[in-house]
Amino acid sequence: MALAIEQSVLALAKNIKLLLLDVDGVITDGRIIYDSHGRDLKFFDVHDGLGVYLLSKIGVKTILVTAKSSRTIKPRARDMRVEEVFAGLHPKTLALEKILKKYHLSAKDICFVGDDLVDLCIMKRVGFPIAVFNACPEIKRAASYITIRHGGRGAVREVAELILKAQGKWQEVISSYE
Repeated sequence: MALAIEQSVLALAKNIKLLLLDVDGVITDGRIIYDSHGRDLKFFDVHDGLGVYLLSKIGVKTILVTAKSSRTIKPRARDMRVEEVFAGLHPKTLALEKILKKYHLSAKDICFVGDDLVDLCIMKRVGFPIAVFNACPEIKRAASYITIRHGGRGAVREVAELILKAQGKWQEVISSYE
């Protein structure tokens, strides 16, 4: 079933040069499991990872921005071809300021996907704020688009496909796999 996307949303996605993602609740399903040694485990969706990888192939970089530090994030980021990880930051806008300067971008060139209150500061500053389906109400109100999929369950893949389609690159991606 094809999802009908409003033209205003496609217009925002068309010019995205950088995707910023929260971690817990966006690229994971939000659950954190601790083993008997106190190490945390997270669930990642393989489809989300492919979405990030596909964006990297067309030159749209992805950066992870999380308030919580975890050793599980960097290996997954490497697998997905994430450009950079900012972990243990509060407020998250500290990362945004560094990213804008380092990558010579305007906030309007950036898409951020969030799910909870710690993401609100970035949601209100980027050009294309997105909330995952199971985000808190405040994040949904700040979003220009709300995914139909839950965080950690394909929402990032949905966003990647939206950007690829808006930028006219989706068929090129499909062709590369035929």
